[in-house]
Amino acid sequence: MFHVEHAMSLVDFDIVVVGGGHAGIEAASASARMGQRTALITMDPEKIGLMSCNPAIGGLAKGQLVREIDALGGEMGRIIDIAGIHFKMLNKSKGPAVWSPRAQADRKLYARVARERLSHLVNLKIIRGQVNGLVYTRDRICGVRLDDGREIVSSVVIITTGTFLNGVIHIGLSQMRSGRAGEKPATGITEALIENGFKSGRLKTGTPPRLHRDSIDFNQFETQEPDIPPKPFSFATGEIKRHQVNCHIAYTNSKTHHALQEGFNESPLFTGRIRATGPRYCPSIEDKIHRFSDKPRHQLFLEPEGYSDPEIYLNGFSTSLPERVQIKAIHTVRGLEKAEIVRLGYAVEYDFFPPHQLHFTLETKRIQNLYLAGQICGTSGYEEAAAQGLVAGINAALKLRNDPPFHLDRSEAYIGVMIDDLINKSTLEPYRMFTSRAEFRLQLRQDNADLRLADRGKQLDLLESPVYDKILQKRQHIAELEKIVQERKIKPAEFNKKYAGKSTNIKQPATLFNLLKRPEVHLKDLLYKPDDHDFMPAAIDEVEFNAKYEGYISRNRDMINRFKQYEAKNIPADFDYRTIKALSAEAIEKLVNIRPVSLGQASRISGVTPADLSILLIHLERRKYQKSKVSRETFSVS
Repeated sequence: MFHVEHAMSLVDFDIVVVGGGHAGIEAASASARMGQRTALITMDPEKIGLMSCNPAIGGLAKGQLVREIDALGGEMGRIIDIAGIHFKMLNKSKGPAVWSPRAQADRKLYARVARERLSHLVNLKIIRGQVNGLVYTRDRICGVRLDDGREIVSSVVIITTGTFLNGVIHIGLSQMRSGRAGEKPATGITEALIENGFKSGRLKTGTPPRLHRDSIDFNQFETQEPDIPPKPFSFATGEIKRHQVNCHIAYTNSKTHHALQEGFNESPLFTGRIRATGPRYCPSIEDKIHRFSDKPRHQLFLEPEGYSDPEIYLNGFSTSLPERVQIKAIHTVRGLEKAEIVRLGYAVEYDFFPPHQLHFTLETKRIQNLYLAGQICGTSGYEEAAAQGLVAGINAALKLRNDPPFHLDRSEAYIGVMIDDLINKSTLEPYRMFTSRAEFRLQLRQDNADLRLADRGKQLDLLESPVYDKILQKRQHIAELEKIVQERKIKPAEFNKKYAGKSTNIKQPATLFNLLKRPEVHLKDLLYKPDDHDFMPAAIDEVEFNAKYEGYISRNRDMINRFKQYEAKNIPADFDYRTIKALSAEAIEKLVNIRPVSLGQASRISGVTPADLSILLIHLERRKYQKSKVSRETFSVS
């Protein structure tokens, strides 16, 4: 059990985090561990870290985000390593650049571990309460107001309210004001931000029914086995020894589709009751059969919610159709003929604030020291939310220290890609991370997140010395191995015997580096000296990858260098785009709204054309020349 403060006993804090979801956990943990007196305000402390939708962490591209969070010293990877019950590396049939870890979680255990980790933080207080207003002076935040009228003073406020802002749940033609089933919505915050000139929007997401495990015939499904041994998310985790469970795959059929169609006249999605935009890449089951009517079936995943929890999450069957329609349709699926619905599927609409209104730090442009993170910024998913929460918490703490802000660009991390996309392109639909969004994904792999980001985590005092020392050892092993593969040669007789029938014979000694370019050759098979066995498996994998993909990596580095050159062309904060008549009207509008900090950032804003960039570059160079000329004349006179 953890201690919960009452608002009556509070005076003030450095940082207040509003909301106890995945973004709130990371924001509160980071700011507290960076020495700031932090308060996490949540309606129900027992539901901190609750998985409202799918009880899983990671997935395609999302797994990369979790490993980056972990490399920076965040919480999510460590929590799932304790609570995971089914670990799987996805995309193994493709190249390592797009491999992505995923783990099914024991839902209740995940939340409990998250609460326990927060409860041990010295600088963090957890407060039960509901924020319904903001306290500010001119353009600076100075606290929050609770629904009982009390105010909590703070220098910084981070809002991580998830789907709770004026949330409305839909099941058939029934509606209820709620941010999550059985919980009140958050009211007042949207109105306070709009009053200050912020633009808001409305988004929608959904969740499928949960079924009782004992009412399902699992013999009718394909079995999806976990990886053995499980590969941890966190670089701090040694190994996972807990028992792992299976998931299962089922399919809809024509009877399922017909049963669902019978309820379309009561669907809030089709009758217009839901007007908000839902996630394009995770549509409801009714939307699937409507949009893809030519498909005879759709895949469903039966995922357990825990070791002892009887609920099974029916992934792929997100719906807001009436109860009787959900029951009838589910009973048409082979193996689910007698399935008992424990919790109905539903859709939820909620307020969000388009993220072009934020800086890269996730601080708002209109109110200083106010940060937004998570689904309030228009993203979907636990992982995207957690990454934003970590960035917001770090930057809030750095700002209070008067230190330079923390920023990751697109060439450094998936986190950098996501925030850059949000700020420059904003969003009209829930944003989801994909590997295809990262143009430098060959360098941004899940397995090298520690090599890329651990130094930053250590500098921020978020990554502990024992973990960092382990990563330094990995770097040392990589350096030693790279020397070995470049210098050590293997004789034809030895190689040809080892790879007889598997690879083309060699006629003269060859370096390990050249042999590793063959797909069928692996470094661990070529290491044979006693000292070779002491190298970390992760270091061996890294060196092998660099050898096999040398040409691609070299081209990728050239692309990154060109990217860096564009990023280095800074745009002054006071630059007046309206004075450049040659720019298109759309470009001027977008540039004024977003205020890019560099020409590189400007190039990624939708609506800004290559012609606009050329014009902008000319004016930036002209301004630079004129300032330089004035400076020289002033020096000459003096």
